[in-house]
Amino acid sequence: MALLDPEPGKLRPRHTRVPAADRVPDARASGTPDALRAGLVRLLGPDKVLHTLSDLVKYASDASPYRFVPQAVVIARNIEDIAAVLRYARENRRAVVFRAAGTSLNGQAQGTDILVDVRRNWTGLEVLDDGRKARIRPGTTVGRANIALSRYGRLMGPDPASSSACTVGGVVANNASGMTAGVTRNSYRLLSSLTLVLPSGTVVDTAAPDADERLRASEPELCAGLLALKAEIEADGALVARIRAKYELKNTNGYRLDAFLDGSTPVEILRGLMVGSQGTLGFIAETVFETVSLDRLTHTALLFFPDLAAAAAAVPRFNDAGARAVELMDGNTLRACASVDGVPADWAELPGETAALLVEFKAPDEPTHQAHRRAAAAVLARLDLVAPVPSVTNRFVDDPATVHTYWHAREAFMTAVGKARPAGTTLITEDFAVPPSRLAEACEALADLQRRHGYDAAVAGHAAHGNLHFLLAFDAARPEDVRRYADFMDEFCAMVVSRFDGSLKAEHATGRNMAPFIEAEWGPRATELMWRIKEILDPDGVLAPGVVLTRDPAAHLRGLKTIPGIEPVADACIECGFCEPVCPSRDLTTTPRQRIVLRREMMRQSDDSAALDSLLDSYGYDAVDTCAGDSTCKTACPVGIDTGAMMKAFRHQRHSAREERAAARLARRFSLVEASVRAALGVADHIGDRTLGRVTSAVRTAVSPDLVPEWIPAVPSPARTPLPATDRGTAVAVYYVACVNRIFAGPDGAPGPSLPEAVTEVSHRAGRPVWIPPDLGGSCCATIWHSKGYDTGNTVMANRVVERAWEWTDEGRLPLVVDASSCTLGIGQEVTPYLTPENLRKHQALTVVDSVVWAATELLPHLTVTEPLASAVLHPTCSMRHLKDVEQLRAVAEFVARDVTVPVYAECCGFAGDRGLLHKELTEAATAQEAAEVASGTFDAFLSANRTCEIGMEHATGRPYQSVLLALERATRPNGWNADRPARRRR
Repeated sequence: MALLDPEPGKLRPRHTRVPAADRVPDARASGTPDALRAGLVRLLGPDKVLHTLSDLVKYASDASPYRFVPQAVVIARNIEDIAAVLRYARENRRAVVFRAAGTSLNGQAQGTDILVDVRRNWTGLEVLDDGRKARIRPGTTVGRANIALSRYGRLMGPDPASSSACTVGGVVANNASGMTAGVTRNSYRLLSSLTLVLPSGTVVDTAAPDADERLRASEPELCAGLLALKAEIEADGALVARIRAKYELKNTNGYRLDAFLDGSTPVEILRGLMVGSQGTLGFIAETVFETVSLDRLTHTALLFFPDLAAAAAAVPRFNDAGARAVELMDGNTLRACASVDGVPADWAELPGETAALLVEFKAPDEPTHQAHRRAAAAVLARLDLVAPVPSVTNRFVDDPATVHTYWHAREAFMTAVGKARPAGTTLITEDFAVPPSRLAEACEALADLQRRHGYDAAVAGHAAHGNLHFLLAFDAARPEDVRRYADFMDEFCAMVVSRFDGSLKAEHATGRNMAPFIEAEWGPRATELMWRIKEILDPDGVLAPGVVLTRDPAAHLRGLKTIPGIEPVADACIECGFCEPVCPSRDLTTTPRQRIVLRREMMRQSDDSAALDSLLDSYGYDAVDTCAGDSTCKTACPVGIDTGAMMKAFRHQRHSAREERAAARLARRFSLVEASVRAALGVADHIGDRTLGRVTSAVRTAVSPDLVPEWIPAVPSPARTPLPATDRGTAVAVYYVACVNRIFAGPDGAPGPSLPEAVTEVSHRAGRPVWIPPDLGGSCCATIWHSKGYDTGNTVMANRVVERAWEWTDEGRLPLVVDASSCTLGIGQEVTPYLTPENLRKHQALTVVDSVVWAATELLPHLTVTEPLASAVLHPTCSMRHLKDVEQLRAVAEFVARDVTVPVYAECCGFAGDRGLLHKELTEAATAQEAAEVASGTFDAFLSANRTCEIGMEHATGRPYQSVLLALERATRPNGWNADRPARRRR
């Protein structure tokens, strides 16, 4: 037991709670049952089996309104693991559910038995045929795939709003489509081939020339069954006509019966059946997609109408004009989106009856682009639009920033409405499709149905394809609310089927909410064929029971999750999972969504619950300690939920008053801390890394692994002192050398000047000289204290640095240029809640500028590259994403290097100041995919703009990362790089 380990009890919920009916019972406090755990461990090894209650609960929720706690979680690494788990399930009469991103909206990623994580180890993309095809592993997000493909001018056809988070495997399994895919650019149409694992464990590569022969040899009954079904369907002319008609609309309800019409062999039928099968017929291990043209020229408008019917009536006009996307948003959606970053605040004042269309034309070349502009203008001239608030312009634009804001609002639809829902309510998202010509009528019918059942739902959708989405909120803890929802669903399904002959699920796939209504849409004959498909492919019922087919008419009302209140900063979370792909700890412990899910489970429990004790035992390390605290989740969340802030508050909550006082003393004596750390680094130069590692490891064990850093070889030598001499009289800016750059030197062995010397020199060279204050020592951006939750020390340092900056900048007359992006964020934004009223006034007068922005805007126009780099790889830091200056970083890099690469998986390195020294496993997990990309290439320079992040990336990759400003100084020397002097190397 370490001397200063935090006590789990300090995170115990403090208010009195009534235990929730859907709480995890105390009988499950020990996690996975012993027999199941032992069997899976024998089969796969202990590192692939998650078994604590915390492990199980964090996988119990997805983006749907359902919640089912699994018995065990398996982290599958390869096809062999998948086949082994399926074999075990068959032999032991167990069920298996596959989960990738968990962005499914109807509980497809949840189960009550064995859940298999197929996200962590299933990423990767191989570009084929110059981008016209791509081989993609199922855990790869659509967004990452598109980043890679965009370099070839190509994209994936499916484009769901959750593309930044949802995975390709999930998109295929649900046949998710999105804004522009319709029925022609979805997975069913563009999936060239796939590799799948059948419930029997048989692996099928549908692209193999002998795939059918192999399948017949290994699965003769399956092949015969599929061909018999094909013959039976084709012999029924009325059924064939019905199937073809159903897929003229977007339709993901049930299994793809048209696979029997489009495929001539068992393998071809299987390829079609797997699309939209939702993990109930097999596991999709790999896909090969045909891609579509990126079409970079866009012409976009957000047009406002007096009501939903008027907006819907305009949709056919834009369809006829050739619009690629026509998205509908009602007044509730628009008002909710006012909370989304970048969206005009006056949207909150829009009248309730207002509606809008987001219309976009896309073109591959200028003549087509101009034709689109003329077509759009012609339609626009015939519309009766309204402008109820000042921000509404009702015009088409080509400006990328404005277009991005429009699409950001549309893609944030679900989370924005979820944030606006009443506290404690569960959000249900449904989607359906009707013939596009009847969209206006369907809007009116849906609005009437909602009114009669007491709902004021938000409506949006892919209007060009007759596809509407609506969201309802209700309290799953109130039986009367559940009954009201059940009555609504019964009438809604009857309306869509009988009145419009529509699709009950257009693109979200059947899921638990619509499984009881398949027969209502398809009729008994087609539904029974679907049951036979399931029996042929999964005769033991191993895969995802109840997700597509069920005999239980009330299945959609079971497992609805309650939403107990938690800390206000995260209470609005709807558990959509958009935050997960950018979280540094996503492959180590928990994600932001899982931290919230676990906290909500704590709130469901009674104070004396054994389940609560078990969750608290794990939460300290899994959630609080291994959170980088960088708030990257906030940048990914459409409504800005900052789970990092919640974890920092928990860190503060765990501190004693004595610890807070000690942290404040360190802040007051920070100049001594600086000098001590530099001295220690100097001593470390003469001691081997192995010895230092042993010593720090022993001290961490004795004191606390969350207070004592662990030595890693990437830690550099001490920074040079003193700082460069500068002249205040001629300076056009004050140069704040961050404490990390006053303490740490650049990469060991790298030639040339220090970062302060380089910034000073290159600024002088550009005719924009800077001044370094002589009394920088002892000042800091306060992030050290802020990230650890030491509020008192944070307050001391925040006020000190603002008071000094006020004096240095001549009361704000000169800009303050900061040479570490995290410190720019700290001084510019994060200190403000801790300032006195007087210092807050001073802060408002300061202009805090990141050194990369300073270089991009003030220096580059006055510099000439004399010796460019051939290539560079770039690591944008998380603080740059907060500051929105990643493009400036890239601009500086592209100024000094002919070829600049930003890895597809470049996200937060997890070093987070010193968190990577406290928990190096966090940085190693956070950078694993980015490091693999870097290792696969050859680059002349490895660039970033934050010293501790550079240390973290060097630890992860073994490459010497350094500031892009060092490269800028070297590349713009009048006589090239010949003045370099070698730095010292540590032994």
